[in-house]
Amino acid sequence: MTSPREFLNGPWRAVPVLGVTQIVAWGAIFYTPVLIVPLIAAERGWSISFAMGGFSVALLVAGLIAPYVGHSIDRFGGHVTMTAGSLLGALGLVLIGFADRPLAYYAVWMVLGAAMSASLYDSAFATLGRIFGAGARRPITALTLAGGFASTVSWPATHVLIEAVGWRGTYLLYAALLACICAPLHVLALPRGRVEVAVLTGGESKTPDTVLPAHGLPFILVASAFAAYAFVPSGLSAHLLAIFARSGIDAGTVVWIGALFGPAQVGARLIEFSFGRDLHPLWVVRFALGTLLCAFVMLAILGISVPVAAAFALMFGGANGLVTITRGAVPLALFGASGYGRLIGRLAGPFLAVQAAAPLVMAFMLELTSDAAALGLAAMFAAAALVCFVLIRRPTSA
Repeated sequence: MTSPREFLNGPWRAVPVLGVTQIVAWGAIFYTPVLIVPLIAAERGWSISFAMGGFSVALLVAGLIAPYVGHSIDRFGGHVTMTAGSLLGALGLVLIGFADRPLAYYAVWMVLGAAMSASLYDSAFATLGRIFGAGARRPITALTLAGGFASTVSWPATHVLIEAVGWRGTYLLYAALLACICAPLHVLALPRGRVEVAVLTGGESKTPDTVLPAHGLPFILVASAFAAYAFVPSGLSAHLLAIFARSGIDAGTVVWIGALFGPAQVGARLIEFSFGRDLHPLWVVRFALGTLLCAFVMLAILGISVPVAAAFALMFGGANGLVTITRGAVPLALFGASGYGRLIGRLAGPFLAVQAAAPLVMAFMLELTSDAAALGLAAMFAAAALVCFVLIRRPTSA
C-alpha cells in the first residue's frame, strides 16, 4: 500500500492535482456558456446563435491546435503547457467582458479555444501518459472520477454568482481561480519527470507485447470512432432536455432528469476503476456504445415518458462516462506510450471539430424534420462509432 509520503512525492500526486484543475477549468470555460452566453447576447443585441457561435469557434480552434499542444506536452511536460493553458483561460475570461464588438468577441473565443486545448481532458490525459507511460490507464480513470463532478459544481455555482455579481463578475472570479489556483498547481505540483512503468506496482506495470502503428487503417478507425461519438454528447447536451419538454414532461421534472446524467457518469467510472482494470478498453467502449444504442432503441419503442427519459439519462450518462475514459485508454493500449501526447492531440482534432458542429446540425434537423429524426441521427453516429470499434483488432503477442 502506498504511504502518504510516497503518494505526495510520487507520480500519483498528479491525479489529485489534475482533478482539482479539471473541475475548475471545465467549470469556468466549458460549462458556463450555456448560462452566460444568452446574457451576453441580450446585453449586446446579438442573436443567441451568433453569440454561441463564439463557443463553436473556440472548439474548432482547440481541435486545430490539439496536435501541437500534445507535442508540447510530450516535449516540455504538462507543468509547462497546462500552466500556459490556465493563464490563457484567465486572460480570455477577463477580455470577454470588454469584447463588445463582434470581431473582438470571436477573437477572445479563439483565445479561449487555445486555453481549452491546453487545459481540459486531452491535455490532462497526455500529461498522465507522459508521467505514467503504459501504466496510465488507472490514473486516467481516477482523474475522470473527479472531472465528472465539474458540471455538478459549475452550473449551480455559476447561477448563484450571476445572481450575486453578474456575468462579468462571474467570469472575473473564474479567471482568478484559473490564474491563482490552476496555474500554480500545474507549475508547482505536477510531477516533471517521465516515470518508468517499472516503478509502478501490480497490474499497472504491464506493457503490451506489441502495439499497432499510429497511422493507417487502425488510426483512422480510432479517430473516426471517437469523432463519430463526439456528435452524440455534444448534440444531445444542447437539445435533449428541450426534446423531453416538448414531449409533455414538465420543466421541473426535465431538470431533475437532466441532473441524473452526472452521477451516472461518475458511477460508471467508479465501477470501471474498481473492476475493469483487467478488461481491454476496446471491450469497455464497445459495451458503452452498445448500452447507448439500447437506450436509443428503448426511446424509439416505448416513447418518451418520465420513467423512460430517466432511464435514458442514466444509460446515456453511464455510457458517456465510460467513453471518456477510453478516449485516453484505447490509444494507449493500441498504440503504446511513445509519443502519446501528440497522438492524443491528433485524435482530439476531429473529435473537437465534430463536437463544435453537432449542436448546429441537430438544430437544423429539428427545424426541418422532427425530434424523432434528430434522435435517430444521433443514434446513427453512435452506431457508426461502434462499428469502427468492432472493426479494430487489438495487438497480439508475437
